Amino acid sequence: MISRQWRGLARPSRAGEYVEHLRKETFPQLRGIEGFVDATILQRRVGPGVEFLVVTRWVSPDAIRKFAGENVVSAVVPAEVQAMMIEYDTTVRHYEVVD
Repeated sequence: MISRQWRGLARPSRAGEYVEHLRKETFPQLRGIEGFVDATILQRRVGPGVEFLVVTRWVSPDAIRKFAGENVVSAVVPAEVQAMMIEYDTTVRHYEVVD
C-alpha cells in the first residue's frame, strides 16, 4: 500500500471552505477510482494560516495514476483550491505503508 501526502497552507478565512471542497468534490471523485483505499485530513494553525496535510492511501502506483496522471508526483490542485491557499506543494510525497 502507498501513502500519498500533500501539504498546503490555507487562508484562515477559507480553511473551512477547503475542507468542504475535499469532502464534497475530491473525496467522492477518489472513491470512484479502483485502488483508492481512504483519505485523512490533518490540520493545524501555523503562523498566517491553517496548514493541511492530506493523506490518501492507494493499493498501487497504477491506481494513483488514474487520479494524478502519468507524473504521479505532481500535485493535483484545482484553480479554485489554489485561490484558497497562501502556499501549497506542487509535488507530493509517496511512502510505502509498512505497518
